[in-house]
Amino acid sequence: MNAWLRQHGQSLRHTAGRLRAAPFAALANVLVVGVVLALPLSAYLAVAHVQAITGSLRAEPQVSVFLAPGISKADSANLEMRLKNTTGVRSVRFVSRDTALANLKSAPGMGDVVATLRDNPLPDAYIATLRDEGDSAADTAEQLEQQLKALPGIAHVQADSAWVRRLGALLRVGRTVVLLLAGVLSLALVAVTFNTIRLQILTQREEIEVSKLMGATDAYVRRPFFYWGGFLGAAGGLAALLLVDLGRVLINRDLARFGDFYGVDLRLGFLSVEDALAFLVFATLLGVLGAYLSVSRHLSHIQPR
Repeated sequence: MNAWLRQHGQSLRHTAGRLRAAPFAALANVLVVGVVLALPLSAYLAVAHVQAITGSLRAEPQVSVFLAPGISKADSANLEMRLKNTTGVRSVRFVSRDTALANLKSAPGMGDVVATLRDNPLPDAYIATLRDEGDSAADTAEQLEQQLKALPGIAHVQADSAWVRRLGALLRVGRTVVLLLAGVLSLALVAVTFNTIRLQILTQREEIEVSKLMGATDAYVRRPFFYWGGFLGAAGGLAALLLVDLGRVLINRDLARFGDFYGVDLRLGFLSVEDALAFLVFATLLGVLGAYLSVSRHLSHIQPR
């Protein structure tokens, strides 16, 4: 056990010696890896932020039925009864034009606009809330929209659930793009580590030959390169976290000002401690994988003469 620990300690010291011998080259490699990893991480945070915002919104499928100004009370009552008796409708709520105007006036930034109006331009409306059954509820909302449009006394019908389904589909596309981008750039990280280790092997060819002549095993020769690959991955992952966090701070200043106009908080969040650690572990494993592939490919060709 002591011998095993001593060998790993020697490999770590050997890796630290390489870092001290060429700090600027190591820093350049770390920055390249950091930029490569920052791209999918930024895309992931953006999609997660949009998903969090939409998840906090009311996603119950609804149908808004706006009444024509001249509709009779009998037609209005018949419409309300028809909505309540429609399969899939959970509840029906009447919103008068005065209530709608008051709600609009209380919305952020709309008080001054409403104050300039001479008359109330908003119509009376019925809001039909459907049973939340996923895509089937959205289909029901669209069918109900088509049926109600043909009835007399109705000015406009809007299925409010349609945008939720479209946004959900867009988010699924975004997540797929993030996964593809992460896969491609992970291969790029492996390729960067592969080439870096290859150059290390070529520059230390004579040292490796001498070590093998003195009886060094393949595991002993390979171990420092694995540590170097792991260092590139971990340091590059840390650089990616710092770059993305710096960009997030800069963007949040503008998002905070923009969100103030609408009374919402649009500032981007960051990874949790657990997710950040998982990201660093993933980056380290990619670096070790690149080192393993490079060592397996090039080190076997170096034999003592």
